[in-house]
Amino acid sequence: MPDISSTTEAAYADGKILKHTTSGVGVITFNNPDKRNAMSLEMWEGFGEALTSLRDDQTVRVVILSGAGGKAFVSGADISQFEKTRHNAAASEEYAKRSAAQRALLADYPKPTIACIQGFCLGGGMQVAMLTDIRIAAHGSQFGIPAAKLGIAYGYDGLRHLVSLVGPSWARLLMYTGMRIDSAEALRIGLVERVIPDDQLWGETMAIAQGISENAPLAIKAAKITIAQVLKDESQRDMEAIKAIGNVCMDSADFREGRQAFMEKRKPQFQGR
Repeated sequence: MPDISSTTEAAYADGKILKHTTSGVGVITFNNPDKRNAMSLEMWEGFGEALTSLRDDQTVRVVILSGAGGKAFVSGADISQFEKTRHNAAASEEYAKRSAAQRALLADYPKPTIACIQGFCLGGGMQVAMLTDIRIAAHGSQFGIPAAKLGIAYGYDGLRHLVSLVGPSWARLLMYTGMRIDSAEALRIGLVERVIPDDQLWGETMAIAQGISENAPLAIKAAKITIAQVLKDESQRDMEAIKAIGNVCMDSADFREGRQAFMEKRKPQFQGR
């Protein structure tokens, strides 16, 4: 995992959310290792600030999410806050509103996102991971949603993403039992895309991110928009948005650069315009 002590450029939520950039890649680190990176409300809001900063940074083309300490990506919500923030339905609704804004930001993020998962990825951590475009996990990772063991209802958006990834039967098994599964099972059912040895996880994740960052940003944006529309019900698809981004790509300087680089047998230098 990254050496966060030497690369941090900005910190949020009293240092429990860290952000840095390198070679076109933005990195957000959940930095609450004493609690296995469990998310407090302050961390949710700091996470949103970090996402916004990287979204608006024109040098950043892809964003990686990771957890500090090697024991967890995000182990869920900070249960020690529940007596204050989620002790009944009204308080839980307010908590949901404040954290949902940050999840919505990630769900609609315009740049590619990658979850780099090592250790526990549970509850709210699963929700964060499922909102990213790509999930890469270490061999020793564990996944689960223990809502049934806590007596709380997992939200609609989280379950919608879970069902879209693993199907309704696996979603029921995970939700009804609160069971944890290992990375091999997560890969088999489609919850993650790749499983990497623990000591190679960060290097492999960064290599994928840098590969994405070197490709044409508009073409990647077109793929992201189109895939999002494919996943919607046919009656709700915005075909005009797909057509529009396709036209932008075909008229772009990057398309001309891609053609020229191919003919000249050199690596293209894409500018995102």
